[in-house]
Amino acid sequence: MIALSRSEPVDDSDKHPTLVAQDRPPAVEVLSADKVFANGARGLSPIDLTIADGEFLTLIGPSGCGKSTLLKLIANLIEPSDGRLLWWRGDFSRVGQAGRRFAFVFQEPTLMPWARVDANVRLPLELANTTKAKAAEAVTEAIDRVGLSAFASHYPRQLSGGMKMRVSIARALATHPNLLLMDEPFGALDEFTRNRLDSDLVRLWWERKLTTVFVTHSIYEAVFLSTRIVVMASNPGRIFRAMTIDEPQPRDESFRDSPRFAAYCRELSSWLAEASLPGAVT
Repeated sequence: MIALSRSEPVDDSDKHPTLVAQDRPPAVEVLSADKVFANGARGLSPIDLTIADGEFLTLIGPSGCGKSTLLKLIANLIEPSDGRLLWWRGDFSRVGQAGRRFAFVFQEPTLMPWARVDANVRLPLELANTTKAKAAEAVTEAIDRVGLSAFASHYPRQLSGGMKMRVSIARALATHPNLLLMDEPFGALDEFTRNRLDSDLVRLWWERKLTTVFVTHSIYEAVFLSTRIVVMASNPGRIFRAMTIDEPQPRDESFRDSPRFAAYCRELSSWLAEASLPGAVT
């Protein structure tokens, strides 16, 4: 068996030198943060996690393990019941400043059906009172980056599922984020479209040097995209184990076809099987 990965402390930020900016602070630090909902259900036990600047970190685990809850904590959409989070070594009041912007891509594209592609992409810029000239430039760049320049005047009803998701990603890119949060964005797509968007996303991450946190149920997607994978277990949601994928970037189809890719997938599959057992020990 080829030894490819290692179980490691989840706050380990020692990554491939070409992937992580060692001279900049972590993008996000989750410090003993947990979540207890209003009905008393514990969604997350205390989580400690450091997300290094420039890494592509994927959260994976059985349904109900708290992946989306943790992502929402990182996005400040919900607050921890205890513990705290830091963004670029500061509190959330500093988010939105230059070098400290983030964008969220949801499971569904959530496009305005009455608006054309360019208007959908322009929305967050309008909400931020961006000048028309700057907004027009950012929208054109973002739509071009996701390969939809020929569809800028189309309405969502004229687009395929994969194209709608590209619009959603373009809308996120238009704000020039430093941190990109993605909650199972390709889960409803067919395998061919999903693989193609995964390839586009990993190249985009590499070129933009985006710190990315990605939630998925797909072992293959996690291995292909990530520099690090965090496996979560449930009851309550918690971090079970972490795996570093130390492979050249940006990746292409040759990696999917390699024995190393298959070996990573086998090991991750075994970890997920362990994490799904009642009382799985971290």
